[in-house]
Amino acid sequence: MSIILRLDRVMADRKMSLNELSERVGVSNVNLSKLKTGKVSAIRFSTLNAICHTLSCQPGDILEFIDDGKDAE
Repeated sequence: MSIILRLDRVMADRKMSLNELSERVGVSNVNLSKLKTGKVSAIRFSTLNAICHTLSCQPGDILEFIDDGKDAE
């Protein structure tokens, strides 16, 4: 996959736990854990907005594009 999720890094920088982020964003621990580990294929803009607002970051701080040489499907 060409999109890398860096949520764990941003959370560590902010010293915020998964439980705390889950409570503040209103998304279950399970779903945030999947997002944190990159086990998702999509994220809602409303969720991304809430995460960025809570962590005081930009979407580019959480999402990173790596060109793996494969064409997009």
